Amino acid sequence: MKMQKLIFMVLAATVLLTSCETEKDPFLISNGAIGLLSSDSKVSQLDSIYALDSVVYNQPEASSFISSDDIEIYDKEGNLLLILAPEMVANQSSFVSNIQVIDSRFTTDKGLNVNSTYKVIKDNYTIESIESTLSSVVVFLKDSDIYVTIDKKELPENLRYTQNKIETTQIPDQATFKYFMIGWDAEIEEAAEDASDSSAGE
Repeated sequence: MKMQKLIFMVLAATVLLTSCETEKDPFLISNGAIGLLSSDSKVSQLDSIYALDSVVYNQPEASSFISSDDIEIYDKEGNLLLILAPEMVANQSSFVSNIQVIDSRFTTDKGLNVNSTYKVIKDNYTIESIESTLSSVVVFLKDSDIYVTIDKKELPENLRYTQNKIETTQIPDQATFKYFMIGWDAEIEEAAEDASDSSAGE
């Protein structure tokens, strides 16, 4: 009996550990994934992925010149979590190509989230490039899907009204993010190219 009890306890512990390892963190941002959503998820799968949340599909108006089909994800309490942009308008087979992260619970393993400052990026990531627009700078991270937009109001006054190149050292540590984005466009394009090359070779 003691041996059977020991075997049962070992099996139970193994099942528990396996379950913990395979269960996804619903708020972890990693390359190719944010929580339960991954770069190969299709629009048609969103209702099942977010079965415990609320998915709102915004349809573009026929009379409008602006085609906006952003998809909003809300939690059970009605808090906006994410805004998803599909690769193709009104296509259920489309992949999600861009994500605006709204909720600060979504965090990388290095502690980066929407409420972080530029210092968290500078201390934990390599900056691949910085693009300057009329009112903002967009910071792209190397080997990461994440890019952030920083309002030029966060910069020293002499840099607020120029579209010249902004260096990584010119952005103050305390600068906050206007937008915290995840982009999967490149991965989708590469996958499509690979599929095309494969079919062409057959």
